[in-house]
Amino acid sequence: MQSAPPALPQPFSVYLDLTRFLAAVMVVLAHFDYFKAVPKGAWGVVPEMGREAVIVFFVLSGFVIASTVAQRRPSARQYALARLSRLYSVALPVLLLGLACAFAVRAFTDQVPPYGYVLDKLHVYVPFHLLFLGQHWTLTEVPPYMEPYWSLNYEAWYYLLFGLACYLRGRRRILLMGLALALMGYKLWLLLPVWLAGAWLCRRHREPWLGVAAARAGWLASLLLLGAWVALGLEDPLRMAAIAWWPFPGLPLGSADRFLGDYVVCAIVLLNFACARDAGFTGLLRIAPSVRLLASYTFTLYLSHAIVIGLWLAVYPHDRTSSADLFGLVAAIIATTFALGTLTEHRRHVFQAMFARLLAPRRPIVAVEKSGA
Repeated sequence: MQSAPPALPQPFSVYLDLTRFLAAVMVVLAHFDYFKAVPKGAWGVVPEMGREAVIVFFVLSGFVIASTVAQRRPSARQYALARLSRLYSVALPVLLLGLACAFAVRAFTDQVPPYGYVLDKLHVYVPFHLLFLGQHWTLTEVPPYMEPYWSLNYEAWYYLLFGLACYLRGRRRILLMGLALALMGYKLWLLLPVWLAGAWLCRRHREPWLGVAAARAGWLASLLLLGAWVALGLEDPLRMAAIAWWPFPGLPLGSADRFLGDYVVCAIVLLNFACARDAGFTGLLRIAPSVRLLASYTFTLYLSHAIVIGLWLAVYPHDRTSSADLFGLVAAIIATTFALGTLTEHRRHVFQAMFARLLAPRRPIVAVEKSGA
């Protein structure tokens, strides 16, 4: 068995938390534009980088999960408890909130919620979404007012696949991994290399590769590359190329139609992380408590903000040119995130205890003979 890799340097750990939070903010800004809550180009020099932010999440997820497994050496049960509690501590409450908001909009306004048909078949769609099946094969389903949920359909199954690879051996591993891949479908296959790239970086980058000066230069270069990627609009031609080259017209690419561009962004993120680890950003330690606090609400912010935007636009006569309305919407998102976060991410231990009971080993029932009277 290989020895455990050295722990992540503290400045790099803070850097990853800061990156996680900033990526969530970029997704929120992108959805302001997507839902037409602000005029086109309202963010000025801040580019629309929602997709790039999701790719950051994928690479970061693969890196952190691989690092956690290598460092802590959890058992299969501990791994399952950690992943299940991470997902469902946020996904379950926010899913129920999204459904409740959709019911309210349908009942009290003349608007039809997006994916409103879900409300008439909750017995089908609630288990469906809790099993994260919305992007399997040709499916393209998200719960009402929860557009960001699409990426969880990738993440959850990557967690499963990684767990099977780590904790099973021999024919059993091959069989169950093959079954999982068959169930996942081609869209999840196409973005799997992005998630695995993060795990690969964790495995390969156990010791410093670069000196501090070279690492900081590489880190800056990665930001310039990302800026050039966005400024030159290179995603669109690659997206069109991916669609044109895709040889299966009966299998629409859907949420994976940007996979060629995703690979480019993935390479840039890998460069950024590799250099940031060796760059010695010790100044981040001064703001570490604030960064840790913000990062602890990131998953809730990512998953719930679209509900707030959708509900706000459904019940309030929003003027997208009004600064007051924009500030009100931002305040609603912040308040909702912190209120929900206290019940979701900050109550993860409750869900972990619940899953611990569900996954507890079953003791065999032993029949006891009663002695005669």
